[in-house]
Amino acid sequence: MSPTDPLPDQPAPDNPQGKLVLLRHGETEWSRTGRHTGLTDIPLTAHGEDLARAAGELVRDYDFRLVLSSPLERARRTAELAGLQADVDPLLIEWDYGGYEGRTTKDIRAELGYNWSAFRHGVIRGETPGETVEEVAARASRVLTRVLPAMVHGDVALVAHGHYLRILAAVFLRQAPRFGASITFGAGSVSVLGYDREQPAILAWNHGPQLPMEPPKS
Repeated sequence: MSPTDPLPDQPAPDNPQGKLVLLRHGETEWSRTGRHTGLTDIPLTAHGEDLARAAGELVRDYDFRLVLSSPLERARRTAELAGLQADVDPLLIEWDYGGYEGRTTKDIRAELGYNWSAFRHGVIRGETPGETVEEVAARASRVLTRVLPAMVHGDVALVAHGHYLRILAAVFLRQAPRFGASITFGAGSVSVLGYDREQPAILAWNHGPQLPMEPPKS
């Protein structure tokens, strides 16, 4: 599916009972050091591979009818190590950070002289055009038109990226895309969305081998 593909013939189903399981890829060298990693294809570290296997144990008992992955290596490898047979969906690719690709928040703030964040202030063009948070949300919305009908028949897994999945969760929860800034998502962690009394809800968030002690750097 691409952004120009038509929408489905039917609207989203009402209150599907399947679960939407989100897996953020395991650690990379850039995520470990807090560098914004958008379209750059960075492999997992050895620890990242361990996190991916642990994520597979967490999701082992779900009844997946659809599994989708970002096309980037770090997501595809995470799906493989988690024991998931994933189809690639290019709409699951990470936020295009444009001119802030590969840079840390600390470095960008020092340059700008204020407490910049991608969610609040956006990114700039660079070697790639960059995206607004709303453009990322539009891609996530397209993915959900594919996901929600599948949730009628069972569970769905999406293997993708931290910022992207936070924005997708906001769209699923019917919140503004920038709500994603309030729900951090650690490398190799698993989150579960679903419905509670007909309302989209967070059923579990940011689960990994250990509970997080601080927000992730990236």
